[in-house]
Amino acid sequence: MKKFFSVADVDNLKDIVAEALAIKANPNAQEELGKHKMLGLVFLNPSLRTRLSTQKAAMNLGMNVMVMNMDKDGWALETRDGVVMDGTTVEHIREAAAVMGEYCDILGLRSFPTLKDKEADYSEDLFNKFINYCGVPVVSLESATRHPLQSLTDLITITEYKKKEKPKVVLAWAPHVKALPQAVPNSFAEWMSKAQAEGLLDFTVAQPAGYELHEDFTQGAHITTDLQEALKDADFVYVKNWSSFKEYGAVYPVNENWMMDNEKLKLTNDAKVMHCLPVRRDLELSSEILDGPNSLVIKEASNRVWAAQVVLKRMLEDLKS
Repeated sequence: MKKFFSVADVDNLKDIVAEALAIKANPNAQEELGKHKMLGLVFLNPSLRTRLSTQKAAMNLGMNVMVMNMDKDGWALETRDGVVMDGTTVEHIREAAAVMGEYCDILGLRSFPTLKDKEADYSEDLFNKFINYCGVPVVSLESATRHPLQSLTDLITITEYKKKEKPKVVLAWAPHVKALPQAVPNSFAEWMSKAQAEGLLDFTVAQPAGYELHEDFTQGAHITTDLQEALKDADFVYVKNWSSFKEYGAVYPVNENWMMDNEKLKLTNDAKVMHCLPVRRDLELSSEILDGPNSLVIKEASNRVWAAQVVLKRMLEDLKS
């Protein structure tokens, strides 16, 4: 594994989930694998679970870890080629990424989209240039369009808590006070669509009209604007807000009540409820669910360690081969 950016970087979902759960059962079994290896984590945006879980995963593998908050501690980066740097940018990504690659054996990068320029965000220019210039394996810690560590975690959690061989999984849009990126729902939809293709689950996306995700991420999914229809017989409900893709970054008014609560839970098959966190209580998701027996949000967050660890393990094994 040279990079971990999307579900396309994983050959078999069942195998990687089984490997992650085996790691969870014995977290320090490969602590010699990462000995004398350095993981660099580069953050251009805030992070809690991604930062801490990836650091813990690396340490479980015996790695050393360096963390760089590029937005606060680093130089302003220029990503365009062929420009005279006589403005506010101080260092070009060509040099910055290459230097980081000299210091580290594996690098992780987190960068959010602007939600202003669809083509620029969806080109993943920053992430791709980082991969091209650093010269070492790269893990996405969330990018403009995807959050693969979160999605792998979600599949691990669903596998761990499912009560039947092929559960019904629903991605349900939720309200918010501001425009949020599509990265988490894009990624979740992409991973669940592949899991459905591999016969692991049935997948539905429920969102109000105008909030459709890019079709590249929802191939094979059942898509509906009827939340009640989607929730019927659901075994897992993944709650997340996102802004419009078509009218990029726009937030449309939604008159219906899309917040998940215990009343809506009655429509499901006693579904477990998931969210990537952070979550705005009683706006995206009701406190009664978050504090109740159907919430998996803390167990889900805990599993972030094993998702990161299985990816780092595979990269370390590749470095040794």
